[in-house]
Amino acid sequence: MISALQLELPDEVQAEEAQFLLALELYELGRLSLGQAAKLAGYSKPTFMELLGKQGVAVFDYPAQDLEHEMRL
Repeated sequence: MISALQLELPDEVQAEEAQFLLALELYELGRLSLGQAAKLAGYSKPTFMELLGKQGVAVFDYPAQDLEHEMRL
């Protein structure tokens, strides 16, 4: 099911910025997958991943211990 949302934003907040920040927050909370969040934000997955990095948001939630184990294989 797809829902529509209509908001009135202050002049200093652009719709694209609000859409991106909503997608980012829902991704961080685990409510949206990377692909879903990218689509909501209006970007391709690679572009959205790059933007997440610029915002300091981890793209991969991989425990350090697991990563170390994988690197030793």
